[in-house]
Amino acid sequence: MMRSGNPALSDETFSSSSYQDKPWWDGFDIADESTTMSIEGTAEKTGILLTITILTALFTAFSMPESAPLMMLGFLGGFITAMIVIFSRSTNPVLICLYAAFEGMGLGGLTWFYESIPGLEGIGIVAAFITFAILGAMLTIYRMGLIHWDENTRIAITSAVLGIFVIYIVSIIASFVGYSLPIMEPGPWGIAFSLFVVGIASFCLAADFDFIERGVLSGSPKELEWRAAFGLMVTLIWLYVEILRLLAIIAASR
Repeated sequence: MMRSGNPALSDETFSSSSYQDKPWWDGFDIADESTTMSIEGTAEKTGILLTITILTALFTAFSMPESAPLMMLGFLGGFITAMIVIFSRSTNPVLICLYAAFEGMGLGGLTWFYESIPGLEGIGIVAAFITFAILGAMLTIYRMGLIHWDENTRIAITSAVLGIFVIYIVSIIASFVGYSLPIMEPGPWGIAFSLFVVGIASFCLAADFDFIERGVLSGSPKELEWRAAFGLMVTLIWLYVEILRLLAIIAASR
C-alpha cells in the first residue's frame, strides 16, 4: 500500500522482498553507516541530481531556440526513464542521473518559453526560489512533527494527486480539439486550481521525507539513497513546473 502520492516511492521501495535478486540485502550490518542508508547520503545524492538538472537546464535555456529539440527530447526521455526506474525499482545511479539530465533539458526549454513572454522575464529564478523555499519550509515543518502522516492523510493526498493527473490528461486531450478547461486558463479558477496543485505537491514532499526517514530507520542498503533522491526529485520538478505555471497565470490575469 502506498503511503505517498509520489509513485516513485512506495512501501515496497524499502522492502527486501522487492529486491530478491540484489546481493546487498544479505548480510549487511545495520550499525555500519557505510553500508546503510543515511539522511546525509540521501541529501548528497539529491544535491548531485539537482546539480545535473540545473546545469542541463541552463545549457538548454541559453541555447534556445536552436536547442528546442532538446526540450522535447528532455521531457520524453525524462518520462521514459522515470517509468523504467519506477517499474523496475532501479537503484542504478547512471539511469537516475540520466533522468535528471533529461528533465533539466525539458525544464530549461520550458523556462525559456515562459521567459520569452513579455512581462515574464525572470520568472524562472522566482519559481526556483519559491520551490526551494517550500522545500525548506516543508522540511522544517516535518522535522518539528507538525505534520501527522497517517492513513487518512495518505488516502487524501493520493486521491488528490490522481485527480490532478486525470485533469492534466483531460486537458491535453481537450487541447487537441481546440478546447481548454477553465481551470487551466488565466483567471480566478485557474489561479485557485494551480494553488491547490502547489499545495498538494508540497504535502508530497512531506510524504517523501517520511519514506526517506523510514528507510534510514529500517537500515535499508545505501544504494537505496539513489532511489530516495530520485523520488524527491520527481516531486521537486513537479512543484517547480506548477509554480512556473502559477506565476504565468497570475501575470496573465492582471
